[in-house]
Amino acid sequence: MSDTQEKYVHSLKKIKEAEEKVRAEIENHRKKINEEIKKLQIDTEKAIAKSKIEGEKLVESSIEEARKRATAETEKIIEDAKAKAKTTSTKVNAQTAQEIIDILLKGVE
Repeated sequence: MSDTQEKYVHSLKKIKEAEEKVRAEIENHRKKINEEIKKLQIDTEKAIAKSKIEGEKLVESSIEEARKRATAETEKIIEDAKAKAKTTSTKVNAQTAQEIIDILLKGVE
């Protein structure tokens, strides 16, 4: 084999080695990227699950708070109605009672 042919074969071997080295580096980089993608997917799923739980807790607490406010408001309305009923019943005099009886009797006739 001539010196030129040996240099050519040697150059081809160097090129092949360089290609294999680059291919290995690319494969390692691809593996790292895939691992990072999997990690990001897992982190995203965890974040979504955590947000869902926090959202459900927020909804539950909001419902409970609304229920408490509604109960307090209802109790206030009932107390106001009781107070008005007491004052109204004490204002009924003989004339008002007679008017009520007359109205009721008209319905019977």
